[in-house]
Amino acid sequence: MPIYEYRCSSCGHQKDHLQKMSDAPLTTCPACGAESYAKQLSAAGFQLKGSGWYATDFKGGSGSSPKTEAAKSDSPAPTPCGGSCACH
Repeated sequence: MPIYEYRCSSCGHQKDHLQKMSDAPLTTCPACGAESYAKQLSAAGFQLKGSGWYATDFKGGSGSSPKTEAAKSDSPAPTPCGGSCACH
């Protein structure tokens, strides 16, 4: 279940709530009781780990990706068309 950040525009109270995506948004502030409690936009809290596509193709750093190694090659890669078309 996602965690949503709420803020009251009347008193400024902020709190995170664990809710189902199908749950209706909260509107009543738990601190002051006003009907001005609303969801806030916040950054997603996830991190890419492991040896998947992110680590091999898009992650910056000193390691070279397979695409970088292919670009360093002296001879062009063979193509099925023999290099006579506009596909490359």
